[in-house]
Amino acid sequence: MSIAMDTSSIKKEIERLKHERQALILAHNYQAVEIQELADFRGDSLQLAIQAAQVTAPLIVFCGVRFMAETAAILNPRSKVLLPAADAGCPMADMISAEQLISFKNQHPGSPVVCYVNSTVDVKAESDICCTSSNAVKVLQSLPADKPILFVPDRNLGSWAAKQSGRQVITWNGYCPTHQWGFSLEDIKALRTQYPGFTLLAHPECDQAIVEQADLVMSTGGMMNWMQNGDKAIIATENGLTNYLKHLYPEKSIVTLSPRAVCQNMKKTTLENLLQSLVDLQHEITVESCIAEKARKSIDRMLELSR
Repeated sequence: MSIAMDTSSIKKEIERLKHERQALILAHNYQAVEIQELADFRGDSLQLAIQAAQVTAPLIVFCGVRFMAETAAILNPRSKVLLPAADAGCPMADMISAEQLISFKNQHPGSPVVCYVNSTVDVKAESDICCTSSNAVKVLQSLPADKPILFVPDRNLGSWAAKQSGRQVITWNGYCPTHQWGFSLEDIKALRTQYPGFTLLAHPECDQAIVEQADLVMSTGGMMNWMQNGDKAIIATENGLTNYLKHLYPEKSIVTLSPRAVCQNMKKTTLENLLQSLVDLQHEITVESCIAEKARKSIDRMLELSR
């Protein structure tokens, strides 16, 4: 079925079908403003994982990328989980395979593995505990200090969390292309000059050189919380968050560090394919039970630290 409707009609039909199918729409902070506005819950990876584990809706429509929908399917096997954009992947997650992680572990026997949630289910299944950008430091501090910790796949988050936690960490050489290449020191210099007195908030997935120049380093959820009472901010993360913050707080001064910081995969979710997903119940995300069981252990260990 193809859908040809104006934007207003699409939104009304999404709301109607959401109610009819008892569906819950979850949206990541990097989604387009119009998608986030339609969501029942929006947030960072940790916030959405907690929501996915707690909801009782028979249908979850996850507006994000594949690893997020897979995490929801693992945490809530009672619900059917749909991903509106079937090809919305994560380049960082694809930078390590389960086989590569097994080899990495063999090179460092006895070292615990912390796996960033931005990873495949196969990699989660080979890890000891997951983390998100909002709890990576806490996760590292929960592990014994007598052995180095393997951190996959994000070298930037792993290195930053290692410094904050005081733990010895060996990182995999993965990264988020948007955060790695989306910002420069020249951007910071120019905006510091243009907006004196503004606070630079940076996501820990950013390159180390950017993180070192930031006033505060935090997850997207942390940035949302900061902006509730804060003002005059330069945001160094994917621009979906910046756009949504501007939408929420039109009276505040919020600037993106760079217009280059756009994740094309996050932008694959549109009003049209969100509606199509609800109409046809298409692009269901399932995880093989034996893999889901192993992966859930690492996710549950993370969630236990977040309670």
